[in-house]
Amino acid sequence: MAPGDLPKRLGVAVLGIPAVLILLYFGGWFLAVPLAALAAVGAREVSDMARARGIGPFDSLALPATAGLVLLANWAGAWGPFAGSALLVLMLLAGASLFTALAFRSTGGAPLGAVAVTLFSTVYLGLSLATVPFLHALPTRLEWGGAAASPWMGAAAVALPLAATWVGDSAAYFGGSAWGRHGPKLAPSISPNKSWIGTACGLVGSALAVIVWRVVVGGVFPEGRLPDLAMAGAIGIVLGIGAQVGDLAESMLKREAGVKDSGSLFPGHGGALDRLDALVVTLPLSYALLLLAGAIG
Repeated sequence: MAPGDLPKRLGVAVLGIPAVLILLYFGGWFLAVPLAALAAVGAREVSDMARARGIGPFDSLALPATAGLVLLANWAGAWGPFAGSALLVLMLLAGASLFTALAFRSTGGAPLGAVAVTLFSTVYLGLSLATVPFLHALPTRLEWGGAAASPWMGAAAVALPLAATWVGDSAAYFGGSAWGRHGPKLAPSISPNKSWIGTACGLVGSALAVIVWRVVVGGVFPEGRLPDLAMAGAIGIVLGIGAQVGDLAESMLKREAGVKDSGSLFPGHGGALDRLDALVVTLPLSYALLLLAGAIG
């Protein structure tokens, strides 16, 4: 991070965190519509990185499909009702992409790459962010609070991956800066600044974040719906690993494209994908882990 970026990053945090809390409190379409727009922006950034390598995906197909998956997830409310419709969207997208490539691209126009990136960007952003409405809807759908369920229950469910990801990322950054500068690197060919020490600090930070999350929301959710503290720590470590994988995956894409940031949507932070890189893994992973932990009974 450049020294001049710190004030910008703090400014985005001061404005962004309250905005996220407001969206999570109200949920529903109030959350889904801006989330769908953010997913589309992320998909566009993936396309832009592909263009830097001479591949031209079909944004007119990928962006509405990506946003549509998030909106469809909010309408469905759970994975079961969503899955069939999502598969249909992806099948139609694949067919439309192939037809568009056949009609407007020659073999010299990288048709295979165009179709592949069109589908990848939609799955990468659309399916991952579609789990936000699922997480938010769990307390209401399962009547955790009865008829008078608190709006904060949905916000608390989504806060699990957010806390694990953001606290882990901060712990990895500060721990790596303090102790990992001259130590062994995690993946030097992909992200030269990431150290094993920073990674370990990030995993500890994620574990502690989920433990704190469990203590804080313990008074919101009914007994028996949440993992115990030991399980919460284990979930935090798994989410921390997932966050590292997501971060490295985006770094790999940016390195191939030869760009420092995926975009410039957030001053000092980069693009949408730079903020979502770890969350595209930890959001669906959190949903799966809560299911495995018996949190939804």
